[in-house]
Amino acid sequence: KLEGLKTIAVTTNGINLTRLLPRLKEAGLNAINISLDTLVPAKFEFIVRRKGTNLSSKATAPILAGVLCPLYLQVNCVVIRGFNEDEVLDFVDFTKDLPLDVRFIEYMPFDGKYCCFEILLGQK
Repeated sequence: KLEGLKTIAVTTNGINLTRLLPRLKEAGLNAINISLDTLVPAKFEFIVRRKGTNLSSKATAPILAGVLCPLYLQVNCVVIRGFNEDEVLDFVDFTKDLPLDVRFIEYMPFDGKYCCFEILLGQK
């Protein structure tokens, strides 16, 4: 451990978290940011481009609950018009009793050189 270093954090989509968590904790990890933009398994698989991955599953819930991971936990959810804006209340319900912070992040509407304002949730 480095002197003066207070936080060692990782940002992850969580698909390998169960397998890697013991070694990460041993290395000094004390905070995790989980990028979770959807609770719908098919949408999650689309985002991570892997079949059979579902971070909202019962197997992963103990990690989110801090049972297996007594670390600072934060879930970041990018809200995107036409993709997951209908899940915001589901996120609140899923995480309301878990010892973690949830941040709803506005989608940054840039695709290379062009703006994609049509999927920006706050735009009308």
